[in-house]
Amino acid sequence: MTDLITRLQKQGVLDGETADAVRSASASGVPLDEALIAKSGLPEERILRIFAEEFSVPFVELEGRLPSREFLSSFPARILLQRRLLPLREEDGAVVVATCRLFDTAGIDELRMTTGRQMRAVLASSPDIERSLRRLLGVGADTVQSMISDGDVPVTVLTDEAEAGVDLSAAAEDASIVRFVNQVLREAIDLRATDVHFEPFENELRVRYRIDGVLQDAAVPVEIRRFQAAIVSRLKILSGLDIAEKRLPQDGRIKLLVAGREIDVRVSVIPMLHGEAVVLRLLDRSAALLGLAQLGMSDEDQRLFQRILELPHGIVLVTGPTGSGKTTTLYAALSQINDISRKIVTIEDPIEYHLRGINQIQVSEKSGLTFARGLRSILRHDPDVILVGEIRDFDTAEIAVQASLTGHLVFSTLHTNDAPGALTRLVDMGIEPYLVASSLEAVLAQRLVRLICPECRATVSSEETDRLRRQYGDVIPAALFRGRGCRFCQHTGYRGRTGVFECMQVTDTIRSLILERASSRQIREAAAREGMRSLREDGWRLVRAGVTTVEEVVRVTRDERTDGGRMADDSHSGPA
Repeated sequence: MTDLITRLQKQGVLDGETADAVRSASASGVPLDEALIAKSGLPEERILRIFAEEFSVPFVELEGRLPSREFLSSFPARILLQRRLLPLREEDGAVVVATCRLFDTAGIDELRMTTGRQMRAVLASSPDIERSLRRLLGVGADTVQSMISDGDVPVTVLTDEAEAGVDLSAAAEDASIVRFVNQVLREAIDLRATDVHFEPFENELRVRYRIDGVLQDAAVPVEIRRFQAAIVSRLKILSGLDIAEKRLPQDGRIKLLVAGREIDVRVSVIPMLHGEAVVLRLLDRSAALLGLAQLGMSDEDQRLFQRILELPHGIVLVTGPTGSGKTTTLYAALSQINDISRKIVTIEDPIEYHLRGINQIQVSEKSGLTFARGLRSILRHDPDVILVGEIRDFDTAEIAVQASLTGHLVFSTLHTNDAPGALTRLVDMGIEPYLVASSLEAVLAQRLVRLICPECRATVSSEETDRLRRQYGDVIPAALFRGRGCRFCQHTGYRGRTGVFECMQVTDTIRSLILERASSRQIREAAAREGMRSLREDGWRLVRAGVTTVEEVVRVTRDERTDGGRMADDSHSGPA
């Protein structure tokens, strides 16, 4: 071993001081690979490759070499996860096992004694091994295996009748259940999930994460279905809900602190055919708020929106479906105009981020603090700018209009597919057209498109590019890109999201159309003549920039209408 350290020192891999520190640690009983990783500051993979060459032990990339779940199930999950070992295959009477610690043989020895099979080590990086084990065994596999073997938690809690004699409160507080729930939450946060779904079916408890707006299956052990009731009860206890109530929906909240990050979790429990389903909405309160420049707007839209924010009064609406980034855009807008000369008050449900220097009110339906009632009270607090989380009904819309007409700048959201549809929606709610025309200043419709993963970005073939250009026209550039799928993006080809926008300023022409009760199609045509780009047209901008795909733009703008009612490109919508 000393010879190896000396050679590494002569090669310039280690300096003299580091080499002495490694020798000292190794002499005190620390395995050489651990000593090198701890003292040298070199990446683990480089050290492992040095060992692979020095000791003729293969170094393997695990991508594409993973074993089957059936093969892996013959080894104790607890040992594999604790010792970071991944059995890959059986070869010449021995099991080939990937390890990241060549000189710590205790794990392989334990696996050999437990299974009675011969083992042969190959090297792989610890992140690769951990990621592969999680993917194959499922999150919390060691915890589930220990629950089954120990019998600490009831394993037959499947029906109301079976639950009659079970203390679910005690089961939910069991250390294994607590650990499993924590493992799921931690993985969801690490994967940037915004929602976690626990869905009971006849023979399985399915867990899914919503990542970048799309649901993805979470790898969990199939045996977890047996612990469904205890898991749901644990989530209910954390969120302050009644664990005995199984017939009615319940809503609660959990506050978590994970690695210094404050996570607010909204919990929704609904009874289903095969048990209670739970959805967790994860809000990272410590996440940095985006500025206008980071939202993804084109330079032209950003300049227009900046001018809108400088207006002294009026209503500014942001529209789009749930999860399209409306709140993030509004918070960016408020942060832009937040200064000592303005009083800004918001009423929200829920308050997703805390904004310094801004007065924020939480809606509470139970206590009677609705959007409409809170908005009336806000007007008595002498605000300059008001944010209403959502215009849901006539009362809220009417008060917002009156607030704008009395000199306030009002921001809010509305659930419509596009910007012109917001005008007709307000009229449909019962607001007189002349009030809509005189109070509304701008509408911003938006969607979120996924970005191509930078780690696996590749050029699309010329044949497919030509086909897409024939289908969608010259808006498609000659060079297209797509993610192949890799471990960094959970094999989706996408990582992260940005916005596409449709920014419509309410001009005199559009005000006239509102007074005439024109349709949203007529308003759209007039706005387009005045320079408004549609959501899909703005999406093509990102395709031309090489940051997203044609399929992704088409997917998020399928509801875009280009004529009297036909969906855009429905006749040849292409891949989505």
